[in-house]
Amino acid sequence: MENRQIRRATSRYEPRIELVDREFEIPQLGKKRKVYVLLPADYDLLPEKRYSVLYLQDAQNLFGDVGPFGKWDIDEHLGEMYREGYKDVIIVAIDHGGKERIAEYSPYYHRTFGKGQGKDYASFVIDTLKPYMDEHYRTRPEREYNGIGGSSMGGLISAYIGIVHPQHFSRLMIFSPSFWYSDEIYFDAFKYDYKLPMKMYIYGGERESETMTRHINKFKDSLGQGAHGENLITYKVVLNPEGEHTEHYWSQEFQDAVQWLFYD
Repeated sequence: MENRQIRRATSRYEPRIELVDREFEIPQLGKKRKVYVLLPADYDLLPEKRYSVLYLQDAQNLFGDVGPFGKWDIDEHLGEMYREGYKDVIIVAIDHGGKERIAEYSPYYHRTFGKGQGKDYASFVIDTLKPYMDEHYRTRPEREYNGIGGSSMGGLISAYIGIVHPQHFSRLMIFSPSFWYSDEIYFDAFKYDYKLPMKMYIYGGERESETMTRHINKFKDSLGQGAHGENLITYKVVLNPEGEHTEHYWSQEFQDAVQWLFYD
């Protein structure tokens, strides 16, 4: 595996960004993908310290050069959080597959897009990527210290991984999820029956579509009606009346979401 620093922090608070591998093997899909890690500013200063981890989809839109749809600027947000005392989270950022993004982030069949590859992608995150990160970085591997998140189709696959495989992640950051893709996400939410606590930060913009708020509420209601969801899941649902389906609004929400998921 290749491992190199791609950018030094611009201040003593911002994370150090490393390219874990330019061609990280995804054996479940027969593909390779760039994977990055953002390490807190004190990572090299405190060699005994271990960190919680948040896995995020769509790395191309999270930091660095501005992508075609904007970026979240998570490195700058993490620097602000560090300065305020929120210092304990590593971010793992996974590139999306470009034209294959929709298929890879969908665990379901869609009459237009066909069979999704999301179940295999979930297996990659759980069985390949997470064990590698836990072995090579000073993570806290237990589920209570690990989260996963994304926006749009990245929000759909993150929600799926969280509710179908909750033994691995306990904190979900679900931004503007593409729940329109398949009603099966609601059935999976209803079937949530693991006796494990979960925190979910769910964000949507009311200017994204006519159905975004309805889909988010339906997902939440499906979880609450299941065998254990109402007692085990703690939610924060944010519906922005001005929010649109863009990186700009997800960037604005990122810091609040991380702080609520990992510190509140």
